[in-house]
Amino acid sequence: MARGTIRYWAAAKDAVGVPEEAFDAETLGDLLAQVSRDPAVERVLRRCSFLVDGAPAGTRDPAAIDLPEGAVVEVLPPFAGG
Repeated sequence: MARGTIRYWAAAKDAVGVPEEAFDAETLGDLLAQVSRDPAVERVLRRCSFLVDGAPAGTRDPAAIDLPEGAVVEVLPPFAGG
């Protein structure tokens, strides 16, 4: 089990209510299951992309993405551009 930090941006931060928090999880899938217990948070996370130590998770299965000790996971909602 890895310990790390999850950082929320924009709408994800609003939904969760904090900019970041510590986590204990083996995979990105485990972490997302932990933080999306609230239906409002789950709705936002469904639309987000994720970076693990700066590397995009992309379309890979979150359950297959191992989290190393000290990992930083960034939660990025879709951004409006212009």
